[in-house]
Parts: sequence; structure tokens; C-alpha cells
Amino acid sequence: MPSREACLISLRRSVPILLGFAVPLAPALAQGGDFAGIVDLDGGRKMHLECRGKGSPAVIIVPGARASAADWTSSEPGKANVFSAVAGFTRVCTYDRPGTPVGEAPSRSAPVSQPVSARQAVADLHELVSAAGIATPFVVAGHSYGGLVSRLYAMTHPGAVNGMVLVDALSEGLRAAQTPREWAIQRVLLDGDLTEALKIYPAIERVDADLSFDQVLAATPLRPMPLIVLSADRPWGPLIPGLIADRRLPPDIPSDFGYVTDRAQKQAQTKLAALVPGAKHITNTGSGHDIHKERPELVIDSIRNIVDALRTGKLRPAP
Repeated sequence: MPSREACLISLRRSVPILLGFAVPLAPALAQGGDFAGIVDLDGGRKMHLECRGKGSPAVIIVPGARASAADWTSSEPGKANVFSAVAGFTRVCTYDRPGTPVGEAPSRSAPVSQPVSARQAVADLHELVSAAGIATPFVVAGHSYGGLVSRLYAMTHPGAVNGMVLVDALSEGLRAAQTPREWAIQRVLLDGDLTEALKIYPAIERVDADLSFDQVLAATPLRPMPLIVLSADRPWGPLIPGLIADRRLPPDIPSDFGYVTDRAQKQAQTKLAALVPGAKHITNTGSGHDIHKERPELVIDSIRNIVDALRTGKLRPAP
């Protein structure tokens, strides 16, 4: 949930939430084959998982804040579908974190107490990987807040991840690049206005960004691996005054704060590209925050690049 997702979340209108959960399916996930359903975790918890395709290494897609698997398994008209395309050359899985709505329906995963942190998301993903029998090591592709979760997962379980694609990922560098006053405003945008949404869906995902950043800073550094960082290059500045007028942004947000976000996010993304030797940083994406929807071919090619590098025993993605 980087600065761009911060704005995206703050711009989203509340939608009615209908009751209902996905019906469990029972294929043996470890043996491959298409799967879309509920996986039972320890303690009676359940999480929604979708997997498709065959091949190694597998790819696990980690959606952004308040985004479900459907954010990746569906596509805009005339655009490629990242999930389906990746399934064409290797095994790919994605999932619903608790509190991530699916359209007008609640999360297909069992609810948890909110707000949550990246460490909790890492623990849930690790348990899901184990319960589903997903082969390790695998590649993680994380968007926005999902990029922060992906990084912390790889740092917490270094033997489980051997490649990574970060799609306009949120990072602690965003906070570091802002003054305390700027960060206080940015936090408002990150949290978004969930007043109406919480009345309808109290279990909606809410992320403690400061705690999550501190958890990443305290973790073991990321080990060398093939890494591609995709950064949105469509600026946020200035924020559109009309968005404040119709209450999609709080009235006390400076109308030019988008420029602050752009400056800080640029610095944060540069730091991500320096996490490991030989990382590839793609900045000319011609896209806003949702690169996987606006320029899906860039994300598909990046994931393929990482998979190919691992299959040929390389530690760096191809130029």
C-alpha cells in the first residue's frame, strides 16, 4: 500500500457488502491442477486460494490492501490477465487476506481482528502455503501493501522465496522520505475514509503501516535473489480539488500534497531497487499505481523474466 495506493484507497467509495462465503473445494493442491476455493488452516480458520498452471518455480501473487485474488484473476476489457498469462508458463497462486472484499461481497477468508500488520499477513501466508502444499522455493509478486508483505515473507522465511517482483510496492522508504508532518498527512491518505464501509463491513482490512514498517526494519535483510521493481510513473500531484469537494479526500489535505507523495515515493522506489545486487528497476511504465491492470504485459514479462532466470540458475534478471 504505497503512496499511490494511499491515494487509491482514499478515493474508493464505500460499496454495499453482501453476505456469503465461497464453497470449499477439495482437490489435492500439491499435485497441481486448477483450484479455487477454501483451504482449512490450523485452529479452524479458513482462507480462499486460487491456483492454476503447472511448472516450477511456482509464483505466489500477493494483492494490495483491501484487494482480493479477484484483483489479479480478472482483467480490464482488451487487457491481458496477469494470472492467466503466468499460468501459461508456470504454476501460479493468489489468495484473499482476511477483510479483502470481492466486489460487493465480504472476504472469502475468515475474518480476523483489525487493524493488522505485515507480520500477521506473513504468518497467514506461511500457514496457507503449508496447508496447501505449495512447493518451495517460489517467486513472490506483490502489489502495493502486498509488496511489503512479500518482502517481509522473504526476509522471515529466506528458504521459501527465490525470486521477487515488486509492483509499485509500499515500503518504509515512503515514511523515511517525509517529514513527520508530511507523514501524518500521508497516513490519513493511507488509511482512507472508511467511515461508511465500517458501518457495513466492520471486518474490512485495515493496515497499521507504522508497525508494519518497523517490523520490516527489524527483520533480517533480504538475501540476494532475482528481483524486479516496477514503479508507477504517472504523478499524483497535484491532488484534484474536486476529490476533496465530494468528500473522497479529507478537507484538510493540502491540494498540492500529491507532489509530496511523488517525491517521497520516487525515493522509496529507488531504495527498493537497491535491496539486492543486480536488481532491475523499471520506471518507464506509463502507468499509475495499478500497473498490473494498466500495463499487465509489463508485470507478465517481469514475472517470466524472474522464472526464466531461476530455471537457468541465474541470480539476476535478464536485461
